Amino acid sequence: MKILVIYTHPDHKSLCYAFLQKVIKGSNENPNVKELQVLDLYEENFNPILVFNEHKRRRDMYRDPHLERYREQLTWADKIVLVYPIWWGRPPAMLLGYIDQLFAANFAYRDKKGLLPEGLLKGKSVVCVSTMKGPTKYPLLWLNNAHKVLMKRALFGFVGIKKVKFFEFGNMESPKGKQKEKLEKVYRYFKEVNR
Repeated sequence: MKILVIYTHPDHKSLCYAFLQKVIKGSNENPNVKELQVLDLYEENFNPILVFNEHKRRRDMYRDPHLERYREQLTWADKIVLVYPIWWGRPPAMLLGYIDQLFAANFAYRDKKGLLPEGLLKGKSVVCVSTMKGPTKYPLLWLNNAHKVLMKRALFGFVGIKKVKFFEFGNMESPKGKQKEKLEKVYRYFKEVNR
């Protein structure tokens, strides 16, 4: 199994970074993981701004040479792991900018006759590891599960990825947030996962 971890947080002293380290440690100890790549969008200085004009057309985004390496990473990976905070009920703009540019027509999906497109990233799986200040049930009870609907249905389902797992941790700024137990849970998952 080949794992691509996409980390999206500007602070390497954050709890998100600690989760990233547990993903890496567990994956490195897992005999099912053959290769691991980490993409740190902030460290990479990824430009999340989507630009279209007379020289850069949306329909040609799937072959933008500036994004070729990132497309190769997504194609290469069997499992895509996203590690990020939930800000304002959704992932950071940096990650959404990456998604806007990389999950493009004719790379991640292809339009066809009918209501839904053909997903071109079938066979891959995704794990979302996210942290938030608010209570764990906040997205479900207050936001009608908007975060999970966005990621699982609107994004990954659209491009053909059916297997999506969430580690959505709330109360992460509270001393009663059980951070150590949650870090251990993520570590164990990646140490044992086989697909």
